[in-house]
Amino acid sequence: MGKANFTEDFKQDAVVQITERGYPVAEVAARLGISKYSLYEWRKRYGRPAAVARDDEQAAEVRRLKRELQRVTEERDIKKKRPRTSPRMQSEVRGHR
Repeated sequence: MGKANFTEDFKQDAVVQITERGYPVAEVAARLGISKYSLYEWRKRYGRPAAVARDDEQAAEVRRLKRELQRVTEERDIKKKRPRTSPRMQSEVRGHR
């Protein structure tokens, strides 16, 4: 039996299933009908280094936290601008009408 030739796109898509989607190597290899050892080699060649992946995750978390901080700050500022009236003041205002 001859050596199977897979396209670069096929290999990269297989690696994405492991690195980004979190599927186990054995499961992906079985579904695609390839050797686990081939998949490990493809991961070495096409997978992103772990440090780069961590940096991307941290950058995404920082962006999310900045958006949340901005939203909370805007809500706080809106609440500061709202006039405060106590129940006592409301009854006095009604009485003077």
